[in-house]
Parts: sequence; structure tokens; C-alpha cells
Amino acid sequence: MKHSIVSFAAFLLCCAGTAGQSSNDSLPALQARLAARLDDPRFAQAQWGVKVISLDSGKTLFERNPDKLMIPASNAKLFTASLALDRLGPEYRIKTSFFAAANPDADGVIHGDLIAYGRGDPSFSARFHNGDNGKILQAAVDALRAAGIKRVEGDIVGDETYFGGSPFGTHWTWDDMQKRDGAPASALSFQDNVINLIFKAGGAEGAPCRILTTPETTIVSFSNLTRTAPRSARVRISVYRPQDGDVIRAWGGLPLGSDGQTEAVAEVKPALWFVNMLKEALAQNGVAVSGVARQLSWPDSRSTPAGPSRWVEVASVQSPPLSEIVKQTLKESENLYAQLLLLQAGAKTAANYGGAQQAGLAQMQAFLRQAGISRNDVQLEEGSGLSRGSLVTAGATAGLLRFMRRHPARDALLDALPVAGLDGTLRDRFKGTPAEGNVRAKTGSLGHTDALSGYLTTAAKEHLVFSILLNNYLPSAPSETGRAAIDALVLALTGYNGQPAAQ
Repeated sequence: MKHSIVSFAAFLLCCAGTAGQSSNDSLPALQARLAARLDDPRFAQAQWGVKVISLDSGKTLFERNPDKLMIPASNAKLFTASLALDRLGPEYRIKTSFFAAANPDADGVIHGDLIAYGRGDPSFSARFHNGDNGKILQAAVDALRAAGIKRVEGDIVGDETYFGGSPFGTHWTWDDMQKRDGAPASALSFQDNVINLIFKAGGAEGAPCRILTTPETTIVSFSNLTRTAPRSARVRISVYRPQDGDVIRAWGGLPLGSDGQTEAVAEVKPALWFVNMLKEALAQNGVAVSGVARQLSWPDSRSTPAGPSRWVEVASVQSPPLSEIVKQTLKESENLYAQLLLLQAGAKTAANYGGAQQAGLAQMQAFLRQAGISRNDVQLEEGSGLSRGSLVTAGATAGLLRFMRRHPARDALLDALPVAGLDGTLRDRFKGTPAEGNVRAKTGSLGHTDALSGYLTTAAKEHLVFSILLNNYLPSAPSETGRAAIDALVLALTGYNGQPAAQ
């Protein structure tokens, strides 16, 4: 059914105007405004799940299908982040160890291999170093030099066997795994396990386009089928990264004199990339490695069954506090970090050759029981929300947020949520409205799915928790997106001036 853009714009203006509601605004009036939006004919084939609860009174102010299972998209990260904060604590730090058969001798020589043993620290990334690629491995290099190491006579080995199981989440799709959204979750990660490719037009028509990588790396090579097109041409470059190879295929082209094009591809061997870059960084700092860089992956037959217990730890580095990792996870909705948080929680109970993902999901169910949430209301398959098979209810999501508001780690979670109009994935939403600087919430977007769940304060200073999930919605016009529809509901809530119900 058709619905005019004019009527939708009028509804947005109505919602924005609720900030000036008189003090006699009533709860039934608010409920009627919300219900009218959800009942719009444009959503006849879609499904809404909504739950709004007053944190002050405990009263449900509005709900629609609160017990229907729906795809949460990145709202799943709320569950993963809360689990990690509960099980590990905001101050928890992840250690990366460097092992050898023995300590360096009096001349600073490691006789044999140097093993970088990861435990899932995502902070080997420019994101944690103010965007400076040169500082990603500096702490590791400093630790190894402080241990007196001047030369390694063997190989440098990236051991990513700490997490058992696949590096990909259940029901991630093959095209997701080409891009940064589906980068493999490794116990030893580097630069978010993503290589940025910068394409520049060649010097003349017909010349191949130039390809640069950031950070610079030789771990991949290119099958470059691109060509420089005339200045007036409208062409783009396409990229394909096979899962079983190191050759990235690129085709298409760029117009002569264009500004270029940037693409991001997932690196399928992150542990190998880590030690390749570490070997280079050590050489630049006067530490020579005689052998090659290689990786050990689960279930690799070359991995020592006894694991680190047979090795000597010659150095180690620690991640920032978990609260900082959770903040980076939720603010920018980083799938890799969320999956690593789930694996981190699971690794505490999983055997090395078991599966950290399944153990993490078992920990999730135990945590949900603790939070008073039924296991039938949350069926997550991995930690990021990238899976199309994960399902939650709006009631469970609101219930989780209500539980975490009373949790010892509440401040860490609140600090990690995007703030409307200011930062994270909400930086460009709600600007100039009563929601700006008020709403703290996690976004979600995935093929015909939009979501927003978090906290807000009404015009009457009532504190609310809300979860809004929209599935199977196909917009009929660019201005009628699911995100815009959800934002309209949130504006109605922030503008509500009704007096809070008694406790």
C-alpha cells in the first residue's frame, strides 16, 4: 500500500514537537501516538517488536509484540558486551605472551622459535592508538627488547590456537567474510584483521590503476585487471578476496585524474599477518629474526598438545581494560571485537580443542538466567549480530538493559553506548532534537532489519529503557527508511511530558 512522504514528514514534525507538550500530556495519548505509527499501512508486511519500561516506576509504558522472536542485528552486541562485563569485569585485561624454549642467552639470542601466543586481544589496532599504524606493535617490541632479546635464530610463530573452533561465526555468509564485517576472529589479531586498499588512477588512459595498502604489507598480492578510463567515464573498481588464497582480484577502473577509491578486505590469516608485521618491526628496532614468519591455527597438528606449559614466557603485553574494549565495540559496532568478547568469555570454560564460541553461548544462557531472562527469548548464534539466525525479543532486550542498570558494571556499559547526535553510530542522528545528548543506545542494521535499544530521559525527567526492533521492512521511498521510523518513535518518547507513575 502507498503512503505519502508528506504524511510521514508530518508525523516526524509531530514527534519533534512533543518536547513542548503541556504538563497534562497523558500516557494514553503517548500510547496512541506510538500505536498510530506502528499501525501505518506501510508496515503491513513488516514486524515490530517494542518494549518501553520506566526505570523509575518499573511500569511498562508501551509494548508491541514484546515476546516475538526477531533478528536483532547489532543489538546482539548488547548481550555480548553485558556478558563480558559480568563474567570478566570492567578492569580485566587480556594478556598476549611471547614464548620460547628458553630465555635468551647472555648475548641476547633466542636459540629456536619465538612464539607469539594470542588470547584474543583486539587492541593491536590503530583504533586503540589514535589512528597511528606505527604504534600498533610498539608495546610488543618494547617488551621483547626489555627482555634482552637481540636476535632470534628460529622462526617467529603466530599461535592462534587459544580459541578452539572456526574463526567465523555461525551463519555468517560468504560475502560478509569478504569484508571487514566478517573478518575472522583470531586469538592473535592485527589491525582489526582488515587490509585497506587504496586505488589510484594510472598516469594515462588504459594504464592499470595503482594499488596501495594501509598499513603497508606484503602478505597479499594482486591480480590487477583494472584500467584507467577517460575523465568523463563513470566506472568503479570491484574486489574479490578468496578465502583460500593470498591473491586479491581487482577489476573495473577509475577515471583519469579521479580522487581514487578505497576498499576494505578481510585478512584470512590474521596471526600470520601479526607476526609478519612484528618481524618487520623488530628488524627496524635492531632485533633480527633468522627464520620465517608462520602461524599455528586450530586444529593444527604441529601445535604442541601441552601448549604454553612447556614453554618459557620471555615477555608479555596486556590489553587496555575490558571497559575500553567494550566501548570500542559498542560505539562503532565492531563485529570482530564483539565476537572476540564472546570467545573470551567462553575460553574460560572451553578446552583448547573444544569450541570457545559454543562455550561462550553456554555462558550467555547462564548469564541470562541470572538476569531473569528466559532462554526461549534469546537465541544467539554468535557474538556480533551478523548471523541471520540469531533471534531475540524486544522484551528480553529491554529486560537486559534494565538488569544492567542495576549491575556493578552499569557505568562501563552506559559509557560504551553511542550518544545521540554526539558519537559512535548515533553521531549523525537526532541532531537538534530533544534526543541529542540524551539518548544512549545501540544501533542495529542488517538486510531489512533495523533496531535501536537503550536509555533515555523524557521531557518530564522520567528515565526509560526501550527496545525497538523492526524486521522485514521494505521502504517505498528513500525518506521512509526503517531507521527514520524508529527515530520518530524515540522522539515521541523523549518529548513525553506526562508525569511519572508512582513506584
